[in-house]
Amino acid sequence: MRTFGHVLVNTAIANITTSYLWFALTFWVYLQTRSVLATGIIGGSYMLFVSVSSVLFGTLVDRHRKHAVMLASSALTLLAFAAGGVLYLLVPQNDLLTIGGPWFWLFIVIVLFGAVVEHMRNIALSTVVTLLVAPERRANANGLVGTVQGIAFIVTSVFSGLSIGFLGMGWTIAIAVALTALAAAHLLTIRIPETEPGNHEHTDAADIDLASRAAAAAGDPDQGGDGEALPGKAASGQAVSGQGVPGEGAEEGPSPPTSLIDLSGAYRAVLAAPGLFALIIFSTLNNLIGGVYMALMDPYGLELFPVQTWGLVFGLASTGFIVGGLVVAKTGLGPRPMRTLLLAVAVMGVLGSLFTIREWWWLYALGIWLYMLLIPAVEAAEQTVIQRVVPYRTQGRVFGFAMMFETAAAPITAFAIAPLAEFWIIPWVDSPAGEAQTAWLLGTGDARGIALIFLFAGLALTLIALLAFRTRAYATLTEQYAAAPRAA
Repeated sequence: MRTFGHVLVNTAIANITTSYLWFALTFWVYLQTRSVLATGIIGGSYMLFVSVSSVLFGTLVDRHRKHAVMLASSALTLLAFAAGGVLYLLVPQNDLLTIGGPWFWLFIVIVLFGAVVEHMRNIALSTVVTLLVAPERRANANGLVGTVQGIAFIVTSVFSGLSIGFLGMGWTIAIAVALTALAAAHLLTIRIPETEPGNHEHTDAADIDLASRAAAAAGDPDQGGDGEALPGKAASGQAVSGQGVPGEGAEEGPSPPTSLIDLSGAYRAVLAAPGLFALIIFSTLNNLIGGVYMALMDPYGLELFPVQTWGLVFGLASTGFIVGGLVVAKTGLGPRPMRTLLLAVAVMGVLGSLFTIREWWWLYALGIWLYMLLIPAVEAAEQTVIQRVVPYRTQGRVFGFAMMFETAAAPITAFAIAPLAEFWIIPWVDSPAGEAQTAWLLGTGDARGIALIFLFAGLALTLIALLAFRTRAYATLTEQYAAAPRAA
């Protein structure tokens, strides 16, 4: 687990840096323009770019060493953030903040590229969990990943607000460039035990040898190492790791990718695990509704608090993410992670519908904390299922395929809800007629239009989660997960 720990810490630094700059950019644009439409465009563009690039990222992860993929991701992010800094220095701020102007979009796209390409290392990290962590401990490892994401939420939300409030956008970009360079330098010191993908024939013997060598490099006691656990062999000598072994995952699946974007191979790998496509569709619907919160959560918070205070409040509320991740890391997800996932999503819908029912800052902060508490369980459950039922050599494409679908949903909602909120729903709720019809339910205040949107979005999320329990796909995937081989 030592190598996994180093990779996890390095990914945390990278995630914190990209989130720090992206949060700061969103705060900066909203404070300068006071436009919900602008923040909706920014948030929606981010998710759209992630979706479009996910299968490419997954293909690259399956095609190359994971360490090389992470290094490439860091280098591209560093170049993009540096280019964004140069543009910020050269272009007048008024031109940068003209939403319909070319400089605004060029600046957004450059920073966006740097933030999006960092997701390639997140896909690589999900496959590294399979490579370096025993199957029975993967849910716990995924919980640690959730904890790291929670730390990133806290650090970025707090320091992004403080940075924009006290330092401005220029120094914020400079800090992001420095931290990205630090993460890249640290990554150069890490060694991940792996062979070049596609260098063997993917026979049982080759897979056993690959797992054995990886275990030895990681320090498996059975391979003469220093005791660092990596599932490579059972006592019988049969391969049991997720290293593309036919026993780990339902079927052989497609061969290593030969094209740059192996969409067909990713699709076949998903279909090889019955019920997995339905899980992706459910997560897509979840994110479709999540796009509402993505577009409107910051504007709501900035109506309640100054930017520095909102960053602190959101950071404190995000400790729920850390607590939730630690709970998963300690206790796991139980024998039926799909059931855990659906129950958590149903509760998240209830929370999302109620945390703005009144314009009370403490209700909003508490609701976000509880909402964040459940996110690590949802994300860890999906990752754990995929790591169990999908062969290692196709997991990059499967994670990329899932990310493509799931992240495509949020920008659709964000792009749709931002103009609807700004030009129709918010003005109507703020009008005398709208206030008279909604005050009994939502009370009064400056952000009751956003509260109305949150209410219906949360109820829809809960309904979808409860209906999913009745589907055949839920039963099939639960049975397949239970029947999948474990390490000896």
